[in-house]
Amino acid sequence: MKKLLLLAIVFVVGTAAKAQMFNNTTAATSDSVVQLYGVVMTSDSLKALSEASVVVVGKGRGTITNSQGVFSIAVVKGDQIEFSTVGYKSKAISIPYSLEGREYSVIQLLVDDTAYLPGTIIKPRPSPAQFARDFVNADMPFDQYEIARQNTEESKRRILLSTLPADGQEAVMRTLKSAGNKAYYAGQTPPMNIMNPFAWGEFIKAWKRGDFKKKK
Repeated sequence: MKKLLLLAIVFVVGTAAKAQMFNNTTAATSDSVVQLYGVVMTSDSLKALSEASVVVVGKGRGTITNSQGVFSIAVVKGDQIEFSTVGYKSKAISIPYSLEGREYSVIQLLVDDTAYLPGTIIKPRPSPAQFARDFVNADMPFDQYEIARQNTEESKRRILLSTLPADGQEAVMRTLKSAGNKAYYAGQTPPMNIMNPFAWGEFIKAWKRGDFKKKK
């Protein structure tokens, strides 16, 4: 009986201690929450910066300023707040632990982030005559239309036909045509084109073009 009474007293005391600890932690967390508000402006002209990022570092949350550069966000004492926007250097502040009250206002000024580029000198043409001369004699690369036009010339097509390998479609069509001729003349002797005037015409054209010359 004494053991049961002792266990009951320990349980009650432990529960009360945990509740007190939870209440103290909740009160401490509640006391450390601060409403941060203010305005983000340029340092040189005091112009409001709209849509500037206000981020709590390491917490994964934040906000942006409105069209007047004003913002408001709930933070905790000790948080580090970073202000950033395109074209300006980022700036970070810390919420002091010794802050009294639950509100903290700030006017954050951002400095221009200047990027120095190498100098460029632009000179005009000495005279309209020289401009016209340079424009006419300028070596302009061929566009796709000019390249296609040159590829349609007969001499260029012969060179491409003799040098370029057959693509997949041409190889398949050639194989199918050869297989079709063999199937068509299966069981009989294929005709010879020695007496075909059209075949002789194609042979003479190929001979004049030099298709039968030995290629180096």
